[in-house]
Amino acid sequence: MIKRIIPIAILGAAIVGNSSCNSNNGGFKKTHGIEYKIVKDAPGKNATKGDIVEFNLIAKADTTELGNTYKQGTPGHMRVDDVKNNGDLMAVFPFLSAGDSAVVLISCDTIIKSIPAAQLEQAQKMQPWLKKGNKVTITINVISIKSMDEMQNEKKAKAAQQMTTDDKMLQDYFAKNSIKAEKTASGLYYAIHTPGTGDQIAVGKSVSMKYTGKTLDGKAFDSNVDTAIGHHGTEPLTFSVGAHQMIPGVDEGAALLKKGSKATLYLPSPLGYGEQAPPNIGPNMILVFDVEITDVKAAAENPQMPTAEK
Repeated sequence: MIKRIIPIAILGAAIVGNSSCNSNNGGFKKTHGIEYKIVKDAPGKNATKGDIVEFNLIAKADTTELGNTYKQGTPGHMRVDDVKNNGDLMAVFPFLSAGDSAVVLISCDTIIKSIPAAQLEQAQKMQPWLKKGNKVTITINVISIKSMDEMQNEKKAKAAQQMTTDDKMLQDYFAKNSIKAEKTASGLYYAIHTPGTGDQIAVGKSVSMKYTGKTLDGKAFDSNVDTAIGHHGTEPLTFSVGAHQMIPGVDEGAALLKKGSKATLYLPSPLGYGEQAPPNIGPNMILVFDVEITDVKAAAENPQMPTAEK
């Protein structure tokens, strides 16, 4: 769970399901192997390459809901780029402006063609809806369309505001619980319980880490120590420090430790998942990680990391 996750917006057509929708009527148009219908056409400039589209999305498989940004608590974001494959949700964004709503249908036949033959049987076992003749249905509501600069500036302003809020919450938490923690320039707090031995871990080193992740109220959401929490078993997590494979606070925190160190890392939400948090955590949550560095080696060529839950 401490690995970086891919926001729902980047998943594109991977969030899909079969649907009883019928595109034989109702004004659906075709482009790049998908069918789309603009349900609400608001005035304004359509998205162009390089723009960031902010949107809400619902994906269903018959009556089974597969994806819902409303329930996730934060909209999705996607950078408009060239369409590289048939069935790519990206293809519909140049037809949309802020305030528009659309329904997109993607044929499972198109998806099947993109899956290597050796993997198709397993994919269909895992996703029973993935059958020829079925169709994907995705409902999209566009909130805003902004340039990359506008989006980055807005993101930085929100993160700075959230960092101030989180820092105050953490200081109150430390005072209430008599916790002594050091603060880094980024806003990360840490408390080292066992110093460890040897040199401080350098950027580029491969570390093996035991961890348990909690929210500030003590609710554990993942662990590779306690098998009752999370899904990663009990094998230490291995990653290269400074390679941006982990969420920022854990990546930075590891570089403060040594082999054998035991510590607690307190991550303001911008150093964790921020707004794009998994549903079992929630957006803008302060995270607490109890960690132990079990080994330090030269950087691994192919570090093995758990896949984040969403």
